[in-house]
Amino acid sequence: MKSFTGHCLQKSYRTTLLLAYQSFGVVYGDLSTSPIYVYKSTFSGKLRHHEEDAEILGVLSLVFWTLTLIALCKYIIFVLAADDDGEGGTFALYSLMCRNSKMGLLSTPHAALEHLTAYNPEAHCDETRTSLSIKRFIEKNRSSRLVLLLFVLLGTSMVIGDGVLTPTMSVVSAVSGLRIKVPGLHENYTVLISCIILMCLFALQHHGTHRVGFLFAPILISWLACLSTIGIYNTIMWNPSIVRALSPHYIYYFFNKAGKDGWSSLGGLVLCITGAEAMFADLGHFSKISIRIAFAAVVYPCLVLAYMGEAAYLSKHTEDLQQSFFKALPEGVFWPVFVIATLATVVGSQAIISASFSIISQCRALGCFPRVRIIHTSSHIHGQIYIPEVNWILMLLCLILTIGFRDTCMIGNAYGLAVITVMLVTTCLMFLIITTVWKQSILLALLFTITFGSLELLYLSACLAKVHHGGWLPLLISMTILMTMFTWHYGTAKKRAFELQNKVSLDRLLSITPSLGLVRVPGIGLVYSNATNGVPPMFAHFVTNFPAFHRVLIFVCLQTLTVPKVPQDERFLVGRIGEPAHRLFRCIVRYGYKDERLDSYEFENQLLLKVARFLLHEGGGSSEPDSELSSIGESSSAWLVLGGGDGGGGRKRVRFKGDEATAQVRQEVWELLEGREAGVSYMIGHTCVVALESSPLIKKLAIDVVYGFLRRNSRSPAVSLGIPHASLVEVGMVYHV
Repeated sequence: MKSFTGHCLQKSYRTTLLLAYQSFGVVYGDLSTSPIYVYKSTFSGKLRHHEEDAEILGVLSLVFWTLTLIALCKYIIFVLAADDDGEGGTFALYSLMCRNSKMGLLSTPHAALEHLTAYNPEAHCDETRTSLSIKRFIEKNRSSRLVLLLFVLLGTSMVIGDGVLTPTMSVVSAVSGLRIKVPGLHENYTVLISCIILMCLFALQHHGTHRVGFLFAPILISWLACLSTIGIYNTIMWNPSIVRALSPHYIYYFFNKAGKDGWSSLGGLVLCITGAEAMFADLGHFSKISIRIAFAAVVYPCLVLAYMGEAAYLSKHTEDLQQSFFKALPEGVFWPVFVIATLATVVGSQAIISASFSIISQCRALGCFPRVRIIHTSSHIHGQIYIPEVNWILMLLCLILTIGFRDTCMIGNAYGLAVITVMLVTTCLMFLIITTVWKQSILLALLFTITFGSLELLYLSACLAKVHHGGWLPLLISMTILMTMFTWHYGTAKKRAFELQNKVSLDRLLSITPSLGLVRVPGIGLVYSNATNGVPPMFAHFVTNFPAFHRVLIFVCLQTLTVPKVPQDERFLVGRIGEPAHRLFRCIVRYGYKDERLDSYEFENQLLLKVARFLLHEGGGSSEPDSELSSIGESSSAWLVLGGGDGGGGRKRVRFKGDEATAQVRQEVWELLEGREAGVSYMIGHTCVVALESSPLIKKLAIDVVYGFLRRNSRSPAVSLGIPHASLVEVGMVYHV
């Protein structure tokens, strides 16, 4: 028994260390490449006129304590604990709150939550009075829920904006090191080389990170080894006493001497924590313990040594403030380090691009982003995806930014504002997590928020002061993305509300069908709608104009829940509509925001199997959780053939006899099998959403112009769902919302 336990522990340790190793190539690229440009950006403004030891020691002390407080204490210790079933990021925090309360606007119908174990609110401790008060205030005040959603979307849009700024800043900063060894190299050539590297980076995205994933970790580890080794060398070589700057009182001396210029320099200094948010955003690919081990044991000490060594060099070479990183490299290792630095910036850029894809996929699943094509580049790791439209837009924006700005100082101003805004959003959301989800004292939540929020507000104020020097760019990008996301969410919500308000009761539909001469045709019809009860207006419109539908009709409602994943055996919720003679069913299909949608054949197969199992259960017959449904034999005695759920053999036949199921159930299952052989048709609405004539001008602008433009230029619902074109029936209808 002891040997078995020891073997399990050894295997667990090995898995954790392997994940920690892999995290270097995915999580820490951006954070690890920041030493290339932090000192240059910090001393780019009026602080360049302060070249004494007090300023250099103060900047090093600020870098050290910012890394310690924000990256180590805030993210590694606290924020990583606020995961949503292993998932991280801004939307994960929001979904965690939505699942534990009604504070979110991304609501889910109660019917879609039945028999779902993943949606059970956490009940590890009793509700506090503060927790109840905050929940009631936000739940009852719709404007507060709206502000909360906008706040979350702001943080999300800033992260997506990082997908433009990170590759540009990292690659341009690395390539600019060429001018150290080739002083006569014109700026246009460094811009051209940067553009070529960026185009290659984005052109390779469709291959997926899994093909080169194991190459990423060695590159980053080699880069961190270079940083720490050179940092130790420079510290010993130039100024061993630089270690005294780790004392926080040098921060006081810095501001006392630099004054307003020192405060202004914080807009560049904040770049030392770029990528810290990635430790939380990429949590779903790893584990909390692996990320904590990698950062605390390797990344954090290596970065501290790198910044310390660079400061030691600057204390003796103040004339090199604008090119400090590459100037501080020993002569014999310049070119190897330059090559590794360029590769490291590519790896860092890859991480934020992949994170942008992942966030957009989550937003799309929750109805906050237009329908785009999502390609899964790995059959083993679900999170590795590729979105062509987003990829090429990011590449175009990176090239425009590289050619238009050229100056890394202006790009750094934009980058810093985007980074600190995301962190401030996370801090504010953590206040709600601590009080309403963890149900801790409000004093503890205030202590967390004030400690980290005040520091982030200080950095934010310095970044906002540089809006006219490039800081306007992330605001423009994030506001555009925010407007796109919120307008799509608003239009989609209005469309769904119209369908729910105008749904038709089954009794009313059946009462008018005799006068229409309704005909039931062979086959199975799948009618897609957002209604969890009643008949969708689109289907009623179809029947009144074309009085015929299939003998077996299934109303399908797809629901994306605010949970990362829904267990496969809990995905389908099947029920009957009306009398058995009508052959009408409803199926609610539930996905998590990280779940991969099934292809049309697999979806059809599983759906019909679940309906067959429902009929078997209703009639007292046997059923198995299998994956294939077909019929064999020519006699009136139906055989139900069930294939193994693992895709392998294990097929099982269940024959219906009088003592196993009623004749009615036997007939229904037989008709289901016959309908499958006759063909399955998909019916979906082809709607045109327009604002009412009496609507305010801003609503007409949002619905008719912006939302209409997004719908026309996004993928159609049928294509997005993978519905075969030959089996598709689209019903045109105008929704006046």
